[in-house]
Amino acid sequence: MATKSDALCVTIGNLGTAPHQRPFSSHVSPVVLFAVLDHYLRREQKQESVVGAILGVRSDDGTEVEIRSAFSMITNAEGTLDDEHYRTLYELHRKVNPEEVVLGWYTCANQVQRNATPAQAFFAQDCAPFNPIHMTIDPDALFQTDGLGLNAYTAAPVGFSDDCMFVPVPCDIKYLDAERSGLEMLASAKSSETRTASLLSDMDHLELAIVRLQELLERVSKYVDSVVKGETQPNNAIGRYIMDAVSVVPKIDPSVFEKTFNSHLQDLLMVVYLANMTRTQLSVAEKLHLLVNAPSNN
Repeated sequence: MATKSDALCVTIGNLGTAPHQRPFSSHVSPVVLFAVLDHYLRREQKQESVVGAILGVRSDDGTEVEIRSAFSMITNAEGTLDDEHYRTLYELHRKVNPEEVVLGWYTCANQVQRNATPAQAFFAQDCAPFNPIHMTIDPDALFQTDGLGLNAYTAAPVGFSDDCMFVPVPCDIKYLDAERSGLEMLASAKSSETRTASLLSDMDHLELAIVRLQELLERVSKYVDSVVKGETQPNNAIGRYIMDAVSVVPKIDPSVFEKTFNSHLQDLLMVVYLANMTRTQLSVAEKLHLLVNAPSNN
């Protein structure tokens, strides 16, 4: 699912400069995409686009930025961003996620809008000494193409004026294993007529993981055989990936591996059994409690 923008990255500075002057790359969590899309779908009918703040963390050297969350913003009667509303939401967010700071802002558009400079200046104070990151998401690309329509920019001053030039920066999707499971569950609902998907048990997840692993092994094996036979042009990058994957696999005797796997499987079954027993006991205890405390008809 991870995609990278094809935009040219133009940066000024190098690793020897100050952290806020170094070139950087950005990683976006899928949760941010869902938050922005939800904000866009809930907008007023006359509203063409939406604006919000993006939050996350930076690496110590300033070369990597991880965008973890976002919240929506509103405009006041003058048409500018409401500072009081922004401060309130930011303070509430910091109480829950104190390690996250404001990184910039987002909007739903296929490119940088003409009125982006005032919004960039609005977030400059909280992002200092770094420049705010401007993230754009194209909703039409989400629904009409296979891409995500995701791009990120940083601003560079133009002369001595208040205007700025938006320069693209590398941007991709980064998700954790837990988020990947959730995304796969959501993706499985697209092939259902009811657009719903039921949660799988631990054993079902284990079965799916084993089947997927077998399919990948067969695919890699067929690729290697075709390269050895000269039917497929070799690719050095794919070869290095395969070598790295094989090198981390421990050399274990098949009988020892089977014994270890069965032992872990039995442990998993025991945990599932104990969980079901605990759930049953709690249900029985709740019904007994209601029966004992039920008011008497007499």
